[in-house]
Amino acid sequence: MRAVVVIVVLLASFSSASSSHQKKSPAPSTDFQTALARMDTYIREAMAKTKVPGLAVAVVYQDKVVFLKGYGVRKVGDPAPVDADTVFELASLSKPISSTILASLVGTGDIGWDDKIVDFDPGFALADRAATQRVTIRDMFAHRSGLPTGAGDVLEDLGYSRPEILSRLRFVPLAGQSRTTYHYSNFGMTEGAIAAAKKVGKPWEDIADERLYSKIGMRSTSSRFSDYENNPNKASLHVLENGIYRDRFVREADAEAPAGGVSSSVRDLAQWMRLQLGNGSVGGLHVVSSAALAETHKPQICRSVPGPVAGGECPESQFYGLGWNLNTNAQGKIQISHSGAFLLGAGTSVYLIPDEQVGIVALGNAAPIGLPEAVCLTFLDLLHYGVAQRDYLSLLAPNFAEFDAETQDSSPNYANMKPPQNPSPAKPLTAYTGKYFNSYYGTLEVSAERNQLVLRLPPRGAYYELAHWDGDTFTYYFASENTGIGQRGVKFSGDGAQVVIQNLAIIANSGVFTRVD
Repeated sequence: MRAVVVIVVLLASFSSASSSHQKKSPAPSTDFQTALARMDTYIREAMAKTKVPGLAVAVVYQDKVVFLKGYGVRKVGDPAPVDADTVFELASLSKPISSTILASLVGTGDIGWDDKIVDFDPGFALADRAATQRVTIRDMFAHRSGLPTGAGDVLEDLGYSRPEILSRLRFVPLAGQSRTTYHYSNFGMTEGAIAAAKKVGKPWEDIADERLYSKIGMRSTSSRFSDYENNPNKASLHVLENGIYRDRFVREADAEAPAGGVSSSVRDLAQWMRLQLGNGSVGGLHVVSSAALAETHKPQICRSVPGPVAGGECPESQFYGLGWNLNTNAQGKIQISHSGAFLLGAGTSVYLIPDEQVGIVALGNAAPIGLPEAVCLTFLDLLHYGVAQRDYLSLLAPNFAEFDAETQDSSPNYANMKPPQNPSPAKPLTAYTGKYFNSYYGTLEVSAERNQLVLRLPPRGAYYELAHWDGDTFTYYFASENTGIGQRGVKFSGDGAQVVIQNLAIIANSGVFTRVD
């Protein structure tokens, strides 16, 4: 989800910057129906323009659900429509939901935001001993643990289990000291939630249901992929190929469930927004401590410049709270938001303005192009000004285009390159065969089978045929959330002493494997 990290930060910055040029206006007009009707028209026009298969939207105002609607279809080629109960994979919109669950545990005294991870999970370790002893649940949920962006993500792509991924984080060099720099970390946040679950003595998924979903009637919401997969009313994932959306991929995010593995409907999320805007209560039912929930809405780290919140200026007030992006809108009110994106086919967004008691959530079943965010921002403009102040979809689209699934990682996509006219010959295939080890990824194997070089990646020995490119460079096709889709490079060196898997070289030379046999 490395590229999605950039998208989420960019969107939070954009939402703040997009409003900074506007004059302050009064609180929302009471003519909500006009704003909602105009939003409905905008959504229909935007979907016709983008061809996104399906979208669902909910709006909450003054503790009432004032808009709840689905658009389009759940899956291309199938007429079944999206409705308010269609379940979508939320991707990183899972983060503020999980911080809500933790706030419940904090409110009942089961955990504290500043409890140390190692006190609940003694086996956990970061690359630095002092950082290991210091890091807290708050640090993990504010992305200020020192773990670099993307730590653990590719391990998930390869098929490592959650415990294995969290254990291997100790091999990742830290990108900064805890509480001084912001680095968006899915598995850092996951560890924060799992440590809390270990303290409680129950699986995280059960805690999520007991503390939040079942309490406020989120009947279609789950932190387990199997529940989403088995729901007949679910939205499939779609990617754009040659101008046509196709449902090609499955994204199972159980390993990072607290950070990206929640699935839900807009009907359920409307209840959750009511809880957020109601200071922990819904319809008179007190669910989460108001003080613990309010802590999630407070700035914890500046997203745009190094240094803790107390350490100086933060341009455009671009903060991160506990599972939330925070900024001040054009009306001078605190705006909290979060986007979610699976480059294999999902885009989601939520915006809340607590002082105005208004919230909107939009869920899409296509690789992110900015549509859910544009819907949310356009609605807020319609609410405050009567008309959209900017064409958000057009402004956001180029930024998302930089991170499509085919180009998102920094390694070359050989499918987009012309092969050399006179490639240098490869060595005999046996020169490359053997086992190669990397402390972060584990052991891969290269073998020669039927005059074909074959790569088997850890942990499951997944099979990939290598095609010769030039000299000691080969290519293989790989498709995943974090390393993109396409032909990636495999480069041998030192007479086969090392091999570099280019699309795995995301974390500090982590793509280098050394022969061990």
